[in-house]
Amino acid sequence: MSLKVTFELADADLDHFRRVMRQARSVAKERGPDEVLAAAEGLLARIKEAEVPEFIGDRLGRIRTLIDMVRDAEWKLPAAETGRVLNALAYFCEPEDLIPDDVPGLGFLDDAIMVELVVRELRHEIDAYLDFCAYRSTRDARAHDPVTREQWLSARRKALQSRMRNRRWRERNRGTGRGRSPFSLF
Repeated sequence: MSLKVTFELADADLDHFRRVMRQARSVAKERGPDEVLAAAEGLLARIKEAEVPEFIGDRLGRIRTLIDMVRDAEWKLPAAETGRVLNALAYFCEPEDLIPDDVPGLGFLDDAIMVELVVRELRHEIDAYLDFCAYRSTRDARAHDPVTREQWLSARRKALQSRMRNRRWRERNRGTGRGRSPFSLF
């Protein structure tokens, strides 16, 4: 038997997570990109070792996509978007966060909540990257293509990254008046 649990974060709750994310951004500045990525990889390794509830494991597994997005040499994520992803991953550098990770059963709950917020914030980047990966794997399966791999990857990458920026711009400028989405962490 499964049970679905939902909850709503009030403005004060979101403000708390924004403050935490600002602190994480300062951590990202102190540590280099490689250190932030290694820390996120370390979190994924700790999750595999720990017996975490499935709902937490599912959410924290999304961190893999963020790491891959930065490390994927063919995706060539622009610097501004790379910074956004690294800022998001910086939160996961500290095991002593809101709920210490070593608390059995609940230690990763705050991380799972932050992943949900980060995934919402970076959904255009994630969607574009996943589309790029799907396109690349489909296109790789074709034989005897007269266009070089770099040519078709470059064209698709440019189109998807443009779409990503356009969608984020439209979202930021649609009705909020603040230049960011209502749940913006960055």
